[in-house]
Amino acid sequence: MSAKDSERTLVEQWRGILTLHARTQCELDRALHGHGLCASDFEVLDVLAGDPSPDGHRAYRVQEISERVHLSQSALSRLIGRLEKDGLVERAMCPEDRRGVSVALTPKGRALHGEVRPAQRAVLARMLTD
Repeated sequence: MSAKDSERTLVEQWRGILTLHARTQCELDRALHGHGLCASDFEVLDVLAGDPSPDGHRAYRVQEISERVHLSQSALSRLIGRLEKDGLVERAMCPEDRRGVSVALTPKGRALHGEVRPAQRAVLARMLTD
């Protein structure tokens, strides 16, 4: 295979990944819209719902969430603000570092996550197993 063919294959693979991502995002947004969420909203709820502490209340620093949902700090801050306004998350000062902010699900957020999770997982299964 020539270098040019190899390069073309890489570009085609990359474009295939981008296409799959875009289609999956659109499908997720459609499936979640009826619940008042978009795909990014759900991703934040899903991160916050994972690995709860023994008391069932796990808080994450905004930086930790940012690393997992791949949003800029400013976009994530706006998203968290919307989720907080809707009563789905709560923000607090980090006890370990007063400069940091931690975010946790509220009971309403945990309930909505549980309700919407099957629809999100079904879209992922349909889009990613073909």
